[in-house]
Amino acid sequence: MNLFALSKTLLKSEQKNYSKPIVNITITGVALGVMLMLFALFITAGYKKVIRDKMISLGSHIRISSLEENYSFDLKPFDRDQKFVNELNKNPHIKNMQFYATKVGILKTQDQVEGMVLKGIDSTFSWQLFQIHIIDGNPLQYCQDSISNTILISKTIASKLQLKVGDKVAAYFIQDPPRQRNFTVEGIYETGLPEVDTRFVLTDLRQVQKLNDWETNEVSGIELLIDDFNKLENLGKLVHQEIPYSLKAETIKQLYPGIFQWLALTDTNALVLIIITIIVCIITIISTFFIIILEQTKNIGILKTLGLNHKQVVKLFMIMASRLIFRGLFWGNIIGLSVSILQATFHIIPLNPATYYVSYIPITIYPFTLIWVNLLVFVSCFFTLLLPAFYISKRILPIDAIRFDL
Repeated sequence: MNLFALSKTLLKSEQKNYSKPIVNITITGVALGVMLMLFALFITAGYKKVIRDKMISLGSHIRISSLEENYSFDLKPFDRDQKFVNELNKNPHIKNMQFYATKVGILKTQDQVEGMVLKGIDSTFSWQLFQIHIIDGNPLQYCQDSISNTILISKTIASKLQLKVGDKVAAYFIQDPPRQRNFTVEGIYETGLPEVDTRFVLTDLRQVQKLNDWETNEVSGIELLIDDFNKLENLGKLVHQEIPYSLKAETIKQLYPGIFQWLALTDTNALVLIIITIIVCIITIISTFFIIILEQTKNIGILKTLGLNHKQVVKLFMIMASRLIFRGLFWGNIIGLSVSILQATFHIIPLNPATYYVSYIPITIYPFTLIWVNLLVFVSCFFTLLLPAFYISKRILPIDAIRFDL
């Protein structure tokens, strides 16, 4: 007996029974559950990726600097031409190595004053990551023959000082003796991260070296960009072992623990939502399962009379339930993926950047996530139904079932 064809016939017979709307509600419930899980995981992945990329764009995955007890932007310099630099350059997982120097100062216009951290960069800086944050003007141009006096400031600092591209601004540095430099605003950037936008001003590395009276080979630190964020911890330990004792290697997670702890909470929220959604899907499908069995009791009794054994009845029940689950999965995936692709492409749903650090709901679609969500829903619902299917199948006796009348 073809159980697949039989299950299709029995489900079609619902068209004239009261269980049809309940079955439709079940399919809708499974579809909504799948959609919610996909949204939760895609949004969580997208949000974490956007925030990580923002943090890394001005810095790096791993930072090497002088070993000092107190965190400061006026770091003790070290020689960039050391043996460990060549060794790290040979590591295939390190995509880029960029050198920088920082100095704390003050930007002053006629009636406004703003503190800042002047970060000097050179030709090794990775503009590929940071350029998407430039909202006006151009990236800094590094010239080998001359020291540039241009700067790149954040939108936050530009608004406070009422500066625009092309304006000149004076910078003052408290040291002995105090020093002053005149800069020209080359561009304005916005990352949406207060830790970055309220502090950093980019300029030529040699400007900072001159202000600090350093040699051309002296820097505040080295920033490393790696090929896979999942390798961050292992590569951080590896770098720490390669560098001398006078230096330290810190990962982006160690530099900004608050932000990454906050991001970790999004995983917890997504996990709680998934567990609740799975429970709701299971309860829904079990309820419908019992209603279908109740409605098909007489037919099952007749089929048992015609020779259908216990295992075949269980298999028939599970095939009928699987059809309903697959319908829900199909519509859940179609709608969930369509909405996700639209949001990822056109950024339809906005967010408040002051609160969430991004101006829209970010979504990153991973095929592996799509696969395991569907497997999780199907396996959870399917195996939950096995026990009641075995129990009820044994309880349906042909004579009693034939006499059963709804």
